Amino acid sequence: MLKWRLGAVLALAALLGGCSMTDEGDGGPVAAAPDPDSIADAIPRADPKSRYGNPREYVVLGKRYRTLDSHEGYVARGMASWYGTKFHGRRTSSGEPYDMYAMTAAHKSLPLPCYVLVTNLDNGRRAVVRVNDRGPFHEGRIIDLSFLAAAKLDMLGRGTARVEVRALDPGQPIEP
Repeated sequence: MLKWRLGAVLALAALLGGCSMTDEGDGGPVAAAPDPDSIADAIPRADPKSRYGNPREYVVLGKRYRTLDSHEGYVARGMASWYGTKFHGRRTSSGEPYDMYAMTAAHKSLPLPCYVLVTNLDNGRRAVVRVNDRGPFHEGRIIDLSFLAAAKLDMLGRGTARVEVRALDPGQPIEP
């Protein structure tokens, strides 16, 4: 009986140990992140507004948020974070499945979907992402990026970065 219990404990420890090696909490896979220079931006296009993700107002954790009628002219600076494996495959606010390997992001008030240029103010790296989800709902954060977008901005290690978020129109040239 003692051998059986010991065997069960060892098997459980091996199973749990294997799980801890597959991801880092809500982060990305343990495998090396892609080269930031090899990651292609999202291409802004005229997508129809989401039927699901654009309520006039909504409440999360007791705080009320208002969805903007338009993305035009939107520019903001603040902290960005990113989300990964914990949400991979789950439905976003727009109704699409979250893909941590796509150039996407979550925003509290921009209409879904829209496209934004995110600039990491600490290193100058930039990424164009499609906003298709709501969040982040952590105080002081203005945008939550996918794993791939965070890799392009070279912010995976720290988890957050000071950024500028600028809304884009389809076909709008991006200034160097």
